Amino acid sequence: MSDRPPTPSRLERWDRRMEVPLALASFAFLGAYAVHVLARDLQEVWHDVCLSVTLGSWTFFLVDYLVRLRLSGLAPHRFLRAHPLDALVVLLPLLRPLRMVNLYGRVQRRHGPKLSLYGRVMVYSGLSVSLLGFAGSLTVYHHEVDAPGATIVTFGDSVWWTCATLATVGYGDVSPVTPVGRVTAVGLMACGLALLGAVTGSFSSWLIQAFTREDEKRPPGDSPGA
Repeated sequence: MSDRPPTPSRLERWDRRMEVPLALASFAFLGAYAVHVLARDLQEVWHDVCLSVTLGSWTFFLVDYLVRLRLSGLAPHRFLRAHPLDALVVLLPLLRPLRMVNLYGRVQRRHGPKLSLYGRVMVYSGLSVSLLGFAGSLTVYHHEVDAPGATIVTFGDSVWWTCATLATVGYGDVSPVTPVGRVTAVGLMACGLALLGAVTGSFSSWLIQAFTREDEKRPPGDSPGA
């Protein structure tokens, strides 16, 4: 019986090869989109450059998805069920920065200190909230700033609204009025509920385990209040 490790499949080799390029494409997409949205007085040629970078990153994600589909050997609907996030990243620009969270997870598992399950949940949730919040703020500001009757007229307003939405607070002092802004709001609400639920559940589980370990260490008959 051979002790050699199993040879990785072509799909696994492709995934490893594309980790850094996809993360760089995510950085490029987010950076170019931020410049395009926030630098409103920029010369037209630079706005065209930013749009070219964002479209180029989208094409890069699409090509990666098609190659992975081909290498997997699965039917398209089966591949979609097995890798839903990859399809969402291609279809929804708002989710492309999550590729950076994926890269962090793989690098941390290989080279960083081993985090507990609860630590990983906290770190991934924090990174996801930060990236989604920034991307969501850019998207809402982009579509709301010149809309008639808009209350989100500065990027600061958009960041404030995004924080309130992700936290499921919903003060209502500012709110989107455009279709794209409202669709983005629904997505951020869903992400906020999911991430808050994951963090709350993980923290509660950690507290229960901590209290259970303390009870197990306590001598028999030495119960609180005895």
